[in-house]
Amino acid sequence: MKMVKVMAAISAAALALVGCNSKSSTIKIGSIGPLTGNYAVYGGDCKNGIELAVNEINAAGGINGQQIELIAEDDEGAAEKSVSAYKKLVTKDGVKFIIGSLTSGCAIAITPLAQAQKIVQIAPAATAPTLTDAGNYIFRTCYDDPFQGTVGGKFAAETLGAKKAAILYDISNDYSVGLTDNFKASFEANGGSIVSLETYSTGDKDFNAQLTKIKNANPDVVYLPDYYSTVALIVKQLRAQGIEAPIVGADGWDGLTENAGDEVLGGFYSNHYAADSTEEKVQNFVKNYKEKYSLTPTAFAALGYDSVYMLKDAIVKSGNSDSEAVRSALEATDGDYVTGHLTFNEKHNPVKGAVIVELVKDADGKLTTAYKTTVNP
Repeated sequence: MKMVKVMAAISAAALALVGCNSKSSTIKIGSIGPLTGNYAVYGGDCKNGIELAVNEINAAGGINGQQIELIAEDDEGAAEKSVSAYKKLVTKDGVKFIIGSLTSGCAIAITPLAQAQKIVQIAPAATAPTLTDAGNYIFRTCYDDPFQGTVGGKFAAETLGAKKAAILYDISNDYSVGLTDNFKASFEANGGSIVSLETYSTGDKDFNAQLTKIKNANPDVVYLPDYYSTVALIVKQLRAQGIEAPIVGADGWDGLTENAGDEVLGGFYSNHYAADSTEEKVQNFVKNYKEKYSLTPTAFAALGYDSVYMLKDAIVKSGNSDSEAVRSALEATDGDYVTGHLTFNEKHNPVKGAVIVELVKDADGKLTTAYKTTVNP
């Protein structure tokens, strides 16, 4: 009887040892984003891109022979809910890699936690420059606001030939403020002058007082650094006042094609990719996305998609799913993705070009975007 017990104990210990040394059956990846609330259109698109990449990778055999298990959480665009989602993913689900959150405030809310716990965090679309200050476990797939604002100013001055610019921005929104500061500096550095600088606050609906001042300043271009829902309201009132100057914006405009009318035609905005690009990677992505979702993918979908493939490449390169090894491999990223050829600088911000797209009508009279130019670092 004693011998049987000893053998049983040895067998149990052996099984436990095997269990400790064996690979997990899946590689868990968490995603956090606004699937409901004011920014749900962005979060839904990003999640679609993430899911498409996960499905493609799993269908091709996974990563190092392991399937990806995606666990998606909704933070409704609220920072406190981003923190709750993060804690759930890490403590309950055992996730070591998180893609998210989407907006800058929500992504920044979880960076101290991710850095302290050595969780690799990849923010697909958070453009605030301070995002990666938390440490070396924090990455972003998109370029940041300083670069995007600089691109807008350079494009307005050089490509549009504007000499006088008006800016209308949300003084209570870090995204809008950051873009404004860098557009202004860039436009002035390229020989232009700011003839009107007007503000509003998040939630405002009537912009006529500010637009009257802008009209009186007679600008060559109007810069509107905000999200598509607010921009759609502003542009209706802007055109109603008889302001015919071209309008320029940033990636928050992505979504205008489904939420605005002819008043935005001829508008331009910086973005992370152009769906009508002739690049093979872009064409394949757009084709596969349309087949799955019956929609043309926005930049948020492309950034989510690239975030997964960057992470996958780093895990393959590191040979395992240890977060420290994967972090190190991510730092050495040097590859072609849907949103461009990408490497990281010392702050874990991507070094890549920005696309400028124009709002136009397609052959069926539907509002869409067309590639205009690329502005490189």
